[in-house]
Amino acid sequence: MSELHITVNGQARAAAAGTTVSALLASMGVDPTRVAIERNEEVVPRTTWNAAALAEGDRLEIVSFVGGGSDAPAAADDVLVIAGRTFHSRLLVGTGKYRTIEEGREAIIRSGAEIVTVALRRVDMTPGKPNVLDTIDRKRHTLLPNTAGCYTVEEALRTCRLARELGMADMVKLEVIGDPQTLFPDSEATVAAAKILVKEGFVVLPYCMDDPIVARKLEDAGCAAVMPLAAPIGSGLGIRNPYNIRIILERAKVPVIVDAGVGTASDAAVAMELGCHGVLMNTAIAEAKDPVLMAEAMRDGVVAGRKAFRAGRIGRKLYANASSPLGGLIE
Repeated sequence: MSELHITVNGQARAAAAGTTVSALLASMGVDPTRVAIERNEEVVPRTTWNAAALAEGDRLEIVSFVGGGSDAPAAADDVLVIAGRTFHSRLLVGTGKYRTIEEGREAIIRSGAEIVTVALRRVDMTPGKPNVLDTIDRKRHTLLPNTAGCYTVEEALRTCRLARELGMADMVKLEVIGDPQTLFPDSEATVAAAKILVKEGFVVLPYCMDDPIVARKLEDAGCAAVMPLAAPIGSGLGIRNPYNIRIILERAKVPVIVDAGVGTASDAAVAMELGCHGVLMNTAIAEAKDPVLMAEAMRDGVVAGRKAFRAGRIGRKLYANASSPLGGLIE
């Protein structure tokens, strides 16, 4: 039999013969660390998922913890999936530039972000000096090492390999900077580094120009997402070229995450209304007058923009179109 007919959470589904529980979860974009599985009313131990092959007629229940009380702010079926991993927040945040570690910790929590970027730097030998990792709940957040400050392919590769040695996951944010004033990425070097990292098993999320051709080359290289800038890093100018972003979105088969240049919540909302799958930011939150409050605003802006995109805006018209019917007017 080349195809199995199974039931998952009450819905019929087909699977290739020989599919394991782990393979099924991956094909559905389900994060295996957050679920438990029952097959034919018997719990499937997590340690057997890689070897547990499905059989014709299997009935599976895939369950996870949810918060009690009100409904979740986002639809359960509207999630961000990167390389098979599922995230419920579409806001990604950085850890730099905060006035204090405590302020950064609280802002990250209030943002609702699940993916948090961290930069790799030499260890400060000062005894007892706190480390940014001390403030991040590894059970709540996925750490995304980035190659910030790297200007060559070799520097970026070294940084990613060291991050892996530190016990980080294989998902990395790739930056290869080409100009110290604008901090624009070196497109050629970014593509070259991405190809090597993908071959080494990394899940690569590259920072790139808002260039559809470069985005395509990065996707062809095997990157799990593309991350075009909105504007120069830390500039707060918002999306300067929405038309290129739209072209990238039309052509990409991987998530498109706007990275760099966002200034306020309306910028985040605009990115999401265009159809972007997520937004990554640091300066806009960390250097706000009230970073914690801005983190909340950015969270809400991303959610509102995503809802507006899914709802579908009305078309633009040159002239008025009355909301009230004209029939039955008093004469």
